[in-house]
Amino acid sequence: MSDLHKTPIALQLKPGDYYWCACGHSANQPFCDGSHKVKAPEKSPLKFTVEAEKEVWLCRCKATKNAPFCDGTHKSL
Repeated sequence: MSDLHKTPIALQLKPGDYYWCACGHSANQPFCDGSHKVKAPEKSPLKFTVEAEKEVWLCRCKATKNAPFCDGTHKSL
């Protein structure tokens, strides 16, 4: 995993359902593209819902204890 993908990403999300990649193999980070089905079948994406348009910081290191949101864990990796 590159250093870029160890840091969170700030995104402005519109209301709706999203699927956060939990396996780290998606080419569409931080969102799932289905790669887990072949590369990490024991992992499943995490569905989360945004109720109102807002900025969120999504985890890309996959070590957060507050998935899909960054909790700062990447700083100690």
